[in-house]
Amino acid sequence: MTHSKQISDSNDPAALRMRELATAPIWRILLKYSLPAVVGTVVMAVYNIIDSIVIGHAIDDPNVVAGIAVTFPVMNLGSALGMLIGAGAATRISIVLGQKDHRSAEIILGNSVQLTVIIGLVYISLFAIFLTPILRMFGASDNTLPYAHEFLMWVLPGMVLMNLTFSYNNVMRASGYPGKAMFTNIIGAVLNAILAPLFLFGFHWGIRGAAIATDISMLVTAFFVMSHFFSPRSDLRFKRGTGMFRLRWKVIKAVVYIGMAPFLINVAGSGINAIVNNSLVHYGGDDAIAAVVVFNRFVTVFLFVVIGICQGMQPILGYNYGAGKYDRLFRTFRLAAVSAVVVTTTGSLIGAFNPRFIASMFMQDEAQIQCAMICLRITTLTFWMVGFQVVATNFFQSLGMAGKAVFLSLTRQIIFMIPMLMILPRYFGLNGVWSCYPICDFIATLVATVMLIRQIRIIKREPAAPGVAKR
Repeated sequence: MTHSKQISDSNDPAALRMRELATAPIWRILLKYSLPAVVGTVVMAVYNIIDSIVIGHAIDDPNVVAGIAVTFPVMNLGSALGMLIGAGAATRISIVLGQKDHRSAEIILGNSVQLTVIIGLVYISLFAIFLTPILRMFGASDNTLPYAHEFLMWVLPGMVLMNLTFSYNNVMRASGYPGKAMFTNIIGAVLNAILAPLFLFGFHWGIRGAAIATDISMLVTAFFVMSHFFSPRSDLRFKRGTGMFRLRWKVIKAVVYIGMAPFLINVAGSGINAIVNNSLVHYGGDDAIAAVVVFNRFVTVFLFVVIGICQGMQPILGYNYGAGKYDRLFRTFRLAAVSAVVVTTTGSLIGAFNPRFIASMFMQDEAQIQCAMICLRITTLTFWMVGFQVVATNFFQSLGMAGKAVFLSLTRQIIFMIPMLMILPRYFGLNGVWSCYPICDFIATLVATVMLIRQIRIIKREPAAPGVAKR
């Protein structure tokens, strides 16, 4: 009977997909999972960049770029609430699949999708009611508020779809479908690249045209992502009569515990953006707000490549940690970290030596371009370190050590950035605000290195039982 089961497993595509996580050469399996993730995340970065470029050139008002910048923290809060469930679900599913527990993976999926929709509807309603004071809090001025308000009011309905797309795209990848996960991201990005210019230049819908293009693209992408989990050909899918949709507190608690790391990262990022935006308005006006759009959009391309590497790394780490294969765990991390540093080093060099070209892509006003050039030269000084910092944080998250992942995320976002913002701008003005970025990246990377070395020594000295995370 055992022999028959082994033969059956050897011919089962699902079993083969899971087995290769534990047996295939590290470079090959990381490439297989990371390359589609990188393509998918870069496409999503381009997705956002297209909106900024098209809006900046289609609407002849320099305040529009700053208006869009004010919306980023609000949208990040929505993404954070989606990640609270989606990221935790992907990690938990990887770990339980490593333990050969397919039933638990189904229950996690069923519980997580319901929570994502419920939370999404709640926060969209609250944002819509309190949108103006929220935008004011994040640095909107009288000049930029109308643009920010109009864009968000039209894009809010699509944010639940955005959460479903991004979160369950990761679950799709974690359950053995990296290529399909990449394809779903590409669909939305290509559609947005077609619709945004059409709505702005062709139909002259203004800023709401970009928002509507985003909504339509998210609707189509969410449909493809969720249809995967309804397909009978998918290994992990929705099933009636199995009880997978009955909410279980133990499952929810485990998912939220792990998802708390990316959630707090994004919440902290939104809070810091509010502080940064208000500092920028005080020391540099709306031109400085527009400059930070250029910086954020530029580094997003490289950060999304690193995030793609981490997304490819996550199911490999989670599965092998669940299976107790720690040697593969460490080798996967090393390869991912080196790759990420190469990516962010490239970004650091491009930002330092080509700031005018980058700024001119997003804006036409010369004063804004000059401000953005100074911003890029200063903020990218230590950006090359960020790749390692992000991979180290995701290492802890992938192993279910959410507390350590949260701490690492908060070191840069809260613990270091807030004191720097309180001190440096008083002495160096606007350049002091820009200088907070490289200084905090440097210190946060040192902290991440120390914590990572310590954790690796703990795992090597006292290996945990499969599936039991040391915290």
